[in-house]
Amino acid sequence: MQPFTTLTSTPAPLKVINVDTDMIIPKQFLKTIKRTGLGTALFAEMRYKEDGSENPDFVLNQPAYRKSEILVAGDNFGCGSSREHAPWALLDFGIRCVISTSFADIFYNNCFKNGILPIVVTPEDLEKLFDDADRGSNATLTVDLAKQQITGPDGGTVTFNIDPFRKHCLMNGLDDIGLTLEKAPKIAAYEEKLKQRAWA
Repeated sequence: MQPFTTLTSTPAPLKVINVDTDMIIPKQFLKTIKRTGLGTALFAEMRYKEDGSENPDFVLNQPAYRKSEILVAGDNFGCGSSREHAPWALLDFGIRCVISTSFADIFYNNCFKNGILPIVVTPEDLEKLFDDADRGSNATLTVDLAKQQITGPDGGTVTFNIDPFRKHCLMNGLDDIGLTLEKAPKIAAYEEKLKQRAWA
């Protein structure tokens, strides 16, 4: 998993509340178990017209936001079914950070396991960040995980809370497998003891 330390990007404003996982990655794209290739299907029903052409009104199709790595979204982001394909699609598109006032629990947990930082802010701070995001390519946000701080284009800052263990995992690029591998020497030593006992 790619470590998350600092991230600077033009933020994309998605001013929609209750964005569920079916909106993030529609059900017809859930047949794969691969984590790659889902970026083109991200927000498919909003990004594309019925004929398959791009919807020019959708934020991620607009020139300023095509390469956004930060998404500023409305309340209750990631609600609905517990599909892990949702963070996979966001990550494959290039989104490394989602900022909102609230997230559905399962989606929130899945983000950390896939290298995405979900940040919870107050409604007042979200409005400020929406204002920054509305400025398009003329504005960038910098997210500093170590300092737990978001810096806006005019130098203003927003602080956020995060569980220390999750922060450690993100900063060191540790998913569940990585955490297990950190204990590899102890596991090997234990298995060697078992072998010695078996031969004793």
